[in-house]
Amino acid sequence: MSEQQKRVETERRVVIVGAGMAGVQTAVALREQGFTGTVTVIGAEPHPPYDRPPLSKAVLLGTADGSAFDIDFEALGIALRLGVHVTGVRPADHELDTAAGPVAYDSLVLATGAEPILLPGSEGVPGVHVLRTLDDAERLRPVLAERHDVVVVGAGWIGAEFATAAREAGCAVTVVEAADRPLAGALPAEVAAPMTAWYADAGVALRTRARVRRVEPGAVFLDDGTRLPAGAVVVGIGARPATAWLAGSGIALGTHHEVLADDHLRTSAPDVYAVGDCASFPSGRYGERLLVHHWDNAVQGPRTVASTVIGETPAVYDPVPYFWSEQFGRFVQYAGHHAPGDELIWRGDPTTPAWTVCWLRDGALSALLAVGRPRDLAQARKLIESSTPLDPTLAADPSIPLKKAATA
Repeated sequence: MSEQQKRVETERRVVIVGAGMAGVQTAVALREQGFTGTVTVIGAEPHPPYDRPPLSKAVLLGTADGSAFDIDFEALGIALRLGVHVTGVRPADHELDTAAGPVAYDSLVLATGAEPILLPGSEGVPGVHVLRTLDDAERLRPVLAERHDVVVVGAGWIGAEFATAAREAGCAVTVVEAADRPLAGALPAEVAAPMTAWYADAGVALRTRARVRRVEPGAVFLDDGTRLPAGAVVVGIGARPATAWLAGSGIALGTHHEVLADDHLRTSAPDVYAVGDCASFPSGRYGERLLVHHWDNAVQGPRTVASTVIGETPAVYDPVPYFWSEQFGRFVQYAGHHAPGDELIWRGDPTTPAWTVCWLRDGALSALLAVGRPRDLAQARKLIESSTPLDPTLAADPSIPLKKAATA
């Protein structure tokens, strides 16, 4: 690199919007990959950047005060601007609009994550909560400590995790789900069905096919007229990309309001990139665009973004999606991406504490759900990455290591 190129590189300004895992890891990856320009991370929350998974566990139960990242931002030369709300971006001007004034950039990374979907009519009702931020967890701590009756709306991943914590704290918990089963949006009926028993085993009342008509202080009313006492209501009905502030920017968004990134995580605007929960990317492995709202995506994507920003040609971003959930005394892991037409294979008895489900597409493993079988999960990720064909009969035998079912 010439002296002039080095000088230009040193003067480049990278601004990252979002101080969560994806934003922070992008900043760190830039330094690790040798970027010498200025790096600024802008976050809406006033807290030092922190990890989110502990919010529904240790922080919520009061066994930890927080989950701040163990990163020396000053030593890395990463500037943090916290408590700053971003209101828009003007790509043609290379300027970001914030409540504190405009911020110029040479490269901009969008890492604003996702925000919880609110229950219609519940806004402003005392005792209604979501669980997404550190402040949310702090507000919910006394609810659990005082052992209130809790109604959880939504039997998805976050609903199950909160219900688990609430029961551990000694609360009476009712989970209300509009669908006919837990995790209806994530798993087929036959896979989710065994999980229904987990709620009763944990002492949680699960009401499926139940819709909330309205919420009042101290009570939730269902469509069938049932009144559920509720010292607190926790809404866990999903999340959407936090991209409303991009309206009018010209940056292309998808049907779920996510930023449309390409296979190097570039957006439709020059010098603007997107990573984490706020962005979807095209997957050559699965032949469709993926929007992945999970921690692992926020860890893997930043390395690609950093390489692209620096000007290198990174490998195409096409990871095997992965996430985990701890609920009702079980460790649930999922890798890959299944589609309705994939062949489903049971690997073990779902009435037992440990079992696995495999999905095959054209003979190769496309996805796997493991309950209490972490070895299956570890082997599955490698098999999915390599598109290795499996023998369905061998894959169905839980006594045989999954990798031994490979036919190539």
